Amino acid sequence: MAEPVLKLTNVRKTINKQPIVKGVDLELYPGQVMALCGGNGAGKSTLLRMIVGSSQPTEGSIEACGLQWRADRMRYAASVGYMPDDYVFGQALSARETLTFWAKLRSVPPSRVQELLHKVGLAEVQQKPVTSFSKGMRQRLLFAQALLGDPPLLVLDEPTNGLDPYWLQSFVHLIEEVKREGRAVIFSTHHLQVAESVADRAMFLRNGELVRQGSIDEFREHYGPKGLDGAFTEFMA
Repeated sequence: MAEPVLKLTNVRKTINKQPIVKGVDLELYPGQVMALCGGNGAGKSTLLRMIVGSSQPTEGSIEACGLQWRADRMRYAASVGYMPDDYVFGQALSARETLTFWAKLRSVPPSRVQELLHKVGLAEVQQKPVTSFSKGMRQRLLFAQALLGDPPLLVLDEPTNGLDPYWLQSFVHLIEEVKREGRAVIFSTHHLQVAESVADRAMFLRNGELVRQGSIDEFREHYGPKGLDGAFTEFMA
């Protein structure tokens, strides 16, 4: 059996003596997509920040591609593509300049920049300043930078925020392509229909606690046609 791309063991986070994440276990394998669901303040973004290494767990361990952040930060960072929930872009930079800057940080050739701008539908506006972009356009640019370097693990924080219906469907197609390439994906979202259409597995957090985890088929079997919506209603009530 393949080794997990991502492995979390009893991961906890406490801030000012307040538990934010309470003992999460997770294994994610090549070609798998995990949807991280829950209400506001559930601990989703905190968990994702720990996975990418921008925040460290108070207890437990996190491994990406068999690496731990503390032991090998450079290789760990290279194995993860991260899309934050929000980002403050440079005032004067165009979309192409912004993506080129990130590409240089990852030693990615310029040809990959152009390829990704086409892939996320920003090629025609690549010379425009990012500050003129809508929320959805900025989201697509952030998604493109997460794909730079072809990392085996993608960590996406609310990637569907601000996307119109067309680009919601395009996001699904892009994730399906990433799955076929053998990459693992974990993403948080409030769009449960999108999560159900693209994810293999889902996990629900409530007040930092993992309340349920399983395959999409298991959620459908338990909740019938309501699927993840049914689970959200039960766990978030």
